[in-house]
Formats: sequence, C-alpha cells, structure tokens
Amino acid sequence: MILPGTRLCSGCGIQLAYRWALKALGPKTIVTNPASCSTVCGGVGGYTPLKVPTFYCCFETVAANAAGAAAALKAKGQDKEIVVLAWAGDGGTYDIGIQGLSGASERGDNFIFSCVNNQAYMNTGIQRSGATPYGATTTTTPILGKRQLNKNMRKIMEAHGLIYIAQTSVGYPRDIYEKFRKAREFNGKGVRYIEILGTCPPGWGFPTDQSVNLAKLAVETGYWPLLERIDGKLVVSQPSKRYLDKSKRKDIREFLKGQARFRRLTEEDIKVWENYIDAQWDEIRAELEKQGDI
Repeated sequence: MILPGTRLCSGCGIQLAYRWALKALGPKTIVTNPASCSTVCGGVGGYTPLKVPTFYCCFETVAANAAGAAAALKAKGQDKEIVVLAWAGDGGTYDIGIQGLSGASERGDNFIFSCVNNQAYMNTGIQRSGATPYGATTTTTPILGKRQLNKNMRKIMEAHGLIYIAQTSVGYPRDIYEKFRKAREFNGKGVRYIEILGTCPPGWGFPTDQSVNLAKLAVETGYWPLLERIDGKLVVSQPSKRYLDKSKRKDIREFLKGQARFRRLTEEDIKVWENYIDAQWDEIRAELEKQGDI
C-alpha cells in the first residue's frame, strides 16, 4: 500500500510500521493523519507513495477526523467494508490529541487509532513529549534529560474499556501485521487502539542500520512488552512471553547504550529504568495469575 520513494529519514521505523499496518488492512482503508513525521511519508507537490485515501489534519483533530469519516461511511452503508485508520505520533496521541481520542473512545466511534511512538516531537525539532522516557535528552531537555517518567498511554486507553488494545514494535513486523488484522476483525465495535514503538535515528541518536536492532532490544530487555487486551483480557504476545522470567531479559544497558539521547545517564538513572521494567512485569504477572493464565 506504500510505493518506494517516501520522504522519511533513512532508517525511520515509522515507514516499516506504516507498510505492515496497511498491508494488513488492505486497499479498502481510509487514513487520517495529523501533523507528524508520517505526513512526510505522504509526499510533496501532488505526488504520493500512498495507495489509499489519506486526509491530513491538525494535531488535535485526528480522532475527530476519523470519527467523521467513520460516520460518513456508516451513512453510506460502507462501514462494514471500509476501515478508517487514524495514524498519529506520540504528540498527537499522548498530548495534543488526547482529548479527541478520549471522546471518540467514550462514544464508541468506529475506527482504528494507531500511535506510532518515537518518543518525542521528532518532526518539529526533537522536543520532549508525554511519551519521552526518563533521562532522554531532547532540544527542550538538553542538560539533564527528562526527569519525569513517560505517561502510560496503554493504561489510559484501558480505562476507556475498549474492545481491543495492542502494543507492538517495528522490530517485529509479523506482530504488527497480525495485530492490525485483528483490529480490523473488530470493525464496528468502537475504537481499537494500537501503539507501535517506532525507532528514530536522528531523534534517538543511533546509526540508521540499527533501527530494527534497537526496536528488538526494547522488547528483549523487557522495556517494551508486546501484548494485547482483548475484550478486557490481557494477553502477552509470543515474543514477549519468555520475559515473564526476569532472568531471560537482556540488561537494559544494551538498549540504552546505543542511543546518544541517553549518554548522560548515571547508574542511579539506570536504576530508575530497572525499577520501571520490574514494576510493569510484576503487574503483568499479577494480572495473568488472576486470570488463571499462569
């Protein structure tokens, strides 16, 4: 669904995610896209590599735009055959777009909302966002790095009681494909939310050929679990199941050391990361035990 020759940076994780998401959803897809790196993918001067209809909108209006498209399709009797995809970055999800997303989720509007999370406002100059992790340097946190933990957007969306929520990474294209296919199967059942960790060479500070490796390391260290919540039930995806055992996880330093944005981290800062990872897996394990799945 995306032809060669996009305007995205070399090594951009977003392009991988976009290709696999649209491959899963197919040609009968309408995309709404706010200000973000992904708008660069759309091309310039009347030329575009995208083979599906795409609407570009303001930062804060992507969910409202998607809701309008979904309502129009329903009025025309085409809502069962055509799926609407809101494709936003972390700025348009965690921060500027959160009100519209929350409202659409509460109303049960019929579309897939995907957050491609590269953990800062990369398109506008690498400013920190609510998704920027602890200790990361950005142009607005240039000295000590960000001193706050990132929001847990997945849990915010879980509080809305959505039928389908998933978390994936550009290091696992098959996982992306399967989760978007599943989200399509829930067409007509309200908002479905998928968050993708999208690596960013200029924003994170790593060589372009390491994009996929870092996306995998985020999972292998336990920092970014691949999982789903299907009609309220938590499901850990196959690549992440082994990391329920802490001894199977790689040292978080393996993920951090390859990125210039973390070059100022101290051992005390790394301990914050380790505690963050342990806490999220303790919570996952406790819920799986409560469900009787382990």
